[in-house]
Amino acid sequence: MLAADYRGPRRMRVSSKRDPMIHHPRDAIVRVTRSCVCGSDLHLYHGMVPDTRIGTTFGHEFCGIVEEVGSEVANLKAGDHVLVPFNIACGQCHFCKQGLFGNCHESNPQATAVGGIFGYSHTAGGYDGGQAEYVRVPYADVGPTLIPGWMDPDDAVLLTDVVPTGYQAAEMGGIQKGDTVVVFGAGPVGIMAARCAWLFGAGRVIVIDHLDYRLDFARRYCPAEVYNFKSIDDMAVFIKKQTDSLGADVCIDAVGGDASGSPLRTVLGKKMKIEAGSAIVLHWAINSVKKGGVVSIVGVYGPTGNMVPMGNVLNKGITIRANQASVKRLLPRLIEHVREGRIDPKAMITHRVPLEDLPDAYHLFSSKLDECIKPVLYPNGGR
Repeated sequence: MLAADYRGPRRMRVSSKRDPMIHHPRDAIVRVTRSCVCGSDLHLYHGMVPDTRIGTTFGHEFCGIVEEVGSEVANLKAGDHVLVPFNIACGQCHFCKQGLFGNCHESNPQATAVGGIFGYSHTAGGYDGGQAEYVRVPYADVGPTLIPGWMDPDDAVLLTDVVPTGYQAAEMGGIQKGDTVVVFGAGPVGIMAARCAWLFGAGRVIVIDHLDYRLDFARRYCPAEVYNFKSIDDMAVFIKKQTDSLGADVCIDAVGGDASGSPLRTVLGKKMKIEAGSAIVLHWAINSVKKGGVVSIVGVYGPTGNMVPMGNVLNKGITIRANQASVKRLLPRLIEHVREGRIDPKAMITHRVPLEDLPDAYHLFSSKLDECIKPVLYPNGGR
């Protein structure tokens, strides 16, 4: 089969690899019809995540058609059209029983934090991902969800990560009716977080980024007030001026360790890697949120430490909430939101690319060319 083949930072190619096989009775083999390139893939592509090994097949956002199931998978059959959450979850461990499917203890037992994730570094279990023609899906009796007959597959593939991550970012903010919500980052997750903030009752939504084309998209799609941080001297002062000197009720970090905005943080976190990425957005969020406010973090950082203003967290009484999205827990309500037209995931797709052109898709997305918001790959011709 054809599959993504990581060759080192900023080096991707498509190679011929062995077709995946059933290894466990709870496995399934899925023929991939759509697979996204995610901002989290760019962290790997840029060399920001430890233990990302040569030869890894990336891709944690994919959907497709079941080809084969293991003997213990009773809820799926060959020919079923499924979307596959990016979390690999057993459904039976202590954390899965709490609905924390992103923290499954069985799918990544050597880790103390994250559970298994498709197509990520070996810190997340080392599973091959869905930027390929076929993929092995462990615990297939838990994760894969049947795609409703009325749903466009372009919507379905975005329900594997982008939509639930954005939704959970807003959910973790504990948004109350009338709240002012500031979202840092106008990538796909930040855009979806801003869109979903309205579903929780926000009275005002502000999006911060430095790419004008993304801000223009967020203004229309979310809709939101948008500001380019390049024109802002002091983020905390700016946000307070927008909020009667109080600060935002909720700040959402939808960027993570690959953030721009501070030369010092870029050197320490992205060049020298003394920190787990550039934490400038986390500084902005902590300093811009009101006393007693909430900072919600869904942007990806490495497993090591970052220097952040913990004194402000304490003295302002800030609540910080963060996690990988529990996709399986959220899917029923998100499918309903799509059916009712409250969320239009596929409207974020700007580029549809054959799997064979995967290196071009990474370059396009990484370099922010051609006003790219979200590229989607089409293995097997999308069928």
